[in-house]
Amino acid sequence: MADLFDPAQIVVEGHTADVYFLRTREILQKVGLNPVVTMEVFPARDGILCGMREVIALLRRVLPQGSQVWALEEGEMMREKEVVLRIRAPYLSFAIYETAYLGILAQESGWASAARAVVEAARPTPVISFGARHVHPEVAARLEYAALVGGCASCATPAGARLGGIDPSGTIPHAMVLIWGDTVKAATAFDRHMPPEVQRIVLVDTFRDEVEEALRVAQALGDRLWGVRLDTPSERGGVTPDLIKEVRARLDGAGYSKVKIVVSGGVHLEKIRRFKDEGAPVDAYGVGSAISSSSPIDFTADIKAIEGVPIAKRGRIPGEIANPRLKKTIG
Repeated sequence: MADLFDPAQIVVEGHTADVYFLRTREILQKVGLNPVVTMEVFPARDGILCGMREVIALLRRVLPQGSQVWALEEGEMMREKEVVLRIRAPYLSFAIYETAYLGILAQESGWASAARAVVEAARPTPVISFGARHVHPEVAARLEYAALVGGCASCATPAGARLGGIDPSGTIPHAMVLIWGDTVKAATAFDRHMPPEVQRIVLVDTFRDEVEEALRVAQALGDRLWGVRLDTPSERGGVTPDLIKEVRARLDGAGYSKVKIVVSGGVHLEKIRRFKDEGAPVDAYGVGSAISSSSPIDFTADIKAIEGVPIAKRGRIPGEIANPRLKKTIG
């Protein structure tokens, strides 16, 4: 079975490389130069390292026998300019992949770091990644995986969940409620046709007041209802601490204290902090663009030795920079 993190063929063939790496490879091949180099990679700022599993899968695919790679482990906290990856191999074997491995680490570490910030703000309330709809589908699984590495309890897409070794999380969309024309009818259809292991979480903001809909759904599903989801649009003021408190109080008063409240829709760090400060009883958050729109963390790759001789461009220190946290992964 192929590794879930195996690189796409378009990457292996070099089509995603900066063209100057392709030209460099061509020139060095023509003149017969292929020294063993030591390449070190480091980030421009602190964060959560993510994407290393994918990078190692790529290097395993392309490096020849005798090559060596050391790396910081996936999900580790990394510091600005800390060496997170060291490659010692014939240069031509990995020259054209610098664009790819830097990009993988940059984007996924940015997502994972943003997820970690959200998760820590929400703690102990779990966070579910809802960000796939904010990125291109070809990278959605990587986003969801990075969110899991950052600490999210689950994610929305099967592809992302597969990379993380978990089951995806999801309820019913507004589209289904609108098609049925009634929240309770949509909820009972969901309950009737989905297997019992799927949690019954129902949107309660589509047609009527959230409190009214929550009580109607709780009465219809009884003990099978795991929770209600509040996703009130900004046109109606969004989800507020007072709304959450009222839904909780009304459910409790009607004997549905076991029904949980999930909040989604424009959830970000400041909103989570506000909910916590005001004592809003949230049982889970669904977070999308607060993670998916985060900035990448820039990474730099430097040759630090050629055939064992220390070297570096101006402004950098020649030779390997020691990092006892690195673990040998290849060789």
